Amino acid sequence: MLVLRFLNVVAPAYFLCISLVTFVLQLFLFIPSMFQDPSTTPLFSSALLHGALFFFLSANALGNYILVIQNSPEDLGKALNLGRGAEVGAGGPDGSRAPPGAASPGTHFCRLCARVTQRHDHHCFFTGNCIGGRNMRNFIMFCLYTSLACLDSLVAGVAYISAVLSTSFANPLAFLTLLPHSISQFFSGALLSSEMFVILMLYLWLGIGLACAGFCCHQMLLILRGQTRYQVRKGMATRARPWKKNLQDVFGKRWLLGLLIPMLNVGTDYHRQKEK
Repeated sequence: MLVLRFLNVVAPAYFLCISLVTFVLQLFLFIPSMFQDPSTTPLFSSALLHGALFFFLSANALGNYILVIQNSPEDLGKALNLGRGAEVGAGGPDGSRAPPGAASPGTHFCRLCARVTQRHDHHCFFTGNCIGGRNMRNFIMFCLYTSLACLDSLVAGVAYISAVLSTSFANPLAFLTLLPHSISQFFSGALLSSEMFVILMLYLWLGIGLACAGFCCHQMLLILRGQTRYQVRKGMATRARPWKKNLQDVFGKRWLLGLLIPMLNVGTDYHRQKEK
């Protein structure tokens, strides 16, 4: 439990540090190097287009990240006005608990958050928060735009390294052999520390981008089936519902607007119940 609590504090700081490093490299290294291309016009240069795309992706990733943290799944204990001495009903065999009379197949007690939440999916260490019906859409958007921002940074970083080191990436194996060759050149003094740092960041962006993309696709598959990760892990049965209804429960009626700008989960069943 101490290790999990330590990860719950360190992981968000690690993510914010990676985001800050990525922003600095893009703003002060990759984008300025693109302005040195004399073959493009100033208004439609690759630097301006790339800069606008990167800031759009970063703003959406950061905005949804903040919304995931701010919109925690509802604490059922507070919603039912449980007293200080009230017992929390026992749940599954893993020790998960729920308030008496409020237990549902998606109810789970998170020891890290000390909250009983409905439609619980999982606890995300990189946000330090539980993911459920209230912030699921923002979490998926956060994963989507994080993967796209990492891909954008990866492409810009490869272009920068290709220009600085005069390296060709026409061969797909060139990227795989870039790291071992760079390490040998770095210790021999033929490679600067800044260039070595950018190369290491390339592989970090690749790993984070693939992980977020895979997690986003897996989460979308569960949503289409009307399930959560917690229900799948515990083998809980769910009622059959149309996949369009499952999508609307998570993304709401304003799903297209939510793809463009970070916004709350307006129009879902959760908010309609809250308004009642």
